Amino acid sequence: MKIALGCDHGGFGLKATVLALLRELGHTVEDCGVMAGETADYPNIAADVCSRVASGAAERGILLCGTGIGVAIAANRNPVIRAALCSESFSARMSREHNDANVLCLGGRTLGPGLAEEIVRIWLSTQFVGGRHVQRIALLQE
Repeated sequence: MKIALGCDHGGFGLKATVLALLRELGHTVEDCGVMAGETADYPNIAADVCSRVASGAAERGILLCGTGIGVAIAANRNPVIRAALCSESFSARMSREHNDANVLCLGGRTLGPGLAEEIVRIWLSTQFVGGRHVQRIALLQE
């Protein structure tokens, strides 16, 4: 799967863990920055990742900032994006099964590397169940 990955300075430390995991799992990763922990505006990073997902250049996106809240808000401004802020496994699973989330948001200052890896693994491996949820997702795009 092709995944667009981006972070601001608050998510930079955890991005290395996520990037290594994605590569280990055999995914193709488009690293949208930041590259050295420099101060960055998360709305710009989120817009870049989300434009790649919305256009089909990437199948899914993962965004990180200090709490994950800022990138989630920014990502959900794009009408094609269903970004989910996940801080534990159940939310990661449900964001895919019920909401067909196409962008995962994580907090670099709120998650440890082990939990972040678990969330990413679950989010990537969980399929959308469809059914009654298709209608609900369509309502979001009206």
